[in-house]
Amino acid sequence: MSTTTGIPGCELAEELLLRELRHLHRTRNGTFLHGSPDALREHTARTFELEQEYLRRHPEREVDPRRTRSGARGEPQHA
Repeated sequence: MSTTTGIPGCELAEELLLRELRHLHRTRNGTFLHGSPDALREHTARTFELEQEYLRRHPEREVDPRRTRSGARGEPQHA
């Protein structure tokens, strides 16, 4: 059960889930730099909740090889 405010991620329609995630990602830096400890804690918890819901819905999402440890190091990718 979530302790964050807002509609639980599992109850959000796909479009709303994506909109909420975009908003959270846009506001992260400002919250981190200037938010109160409570605001940062809430922002972090809500972001985690919605990201986990997205991953639950999309377990086979496409992963950019450059976003992997070996890809970031420029190591050859294995198929």
